Amino acid sequence: MEIIRSHRELRVYQKAFEKAMEIFALTKDFPKEELYSLTDQIRRSSRSVCSNTAEAFRRRKYPKSFASKLNESEAEAAETQNWLDFALKCGYISIEIHQQLDMAYEEIIGMLVVMQKNLEKWAY
Repeated sequence: MEIIRSHRELRVYQKAFEKAMEIFALTKDFPKEELYSLTDQIRRSSRSVCSNTAEAFRRRKYPKSFASKLNESEAEAAETQNWLDFALKCGYISIEIHQQLDMAYEEIIGMLVVMQKNLEKWAY
């Protein structure tokens, strides 16, 4: 098993970052009246998955703190799914885009859960 030295090397971080950037690009076309509500919220939550994962990685020598930050990442991923549901229902994204992003966030959540269940593997 190779040693991961930075949060940027984590597959879950990479995937979350990629999806956050997709959401950023996608939301550029949302209506202006959504700027301070849906657009801001979905951008914030998708970026929070990455930032909380990065913070968790640096707290891994403290298992409870590490687990807590991973749980926050998981919650932010679920919140992003919620905003994607709103974007779909409001007609801002297609069903295909919704399904693709929703599945990606399900995968991200799964990766975070696996990390939480295996805290000892990340300790140093």
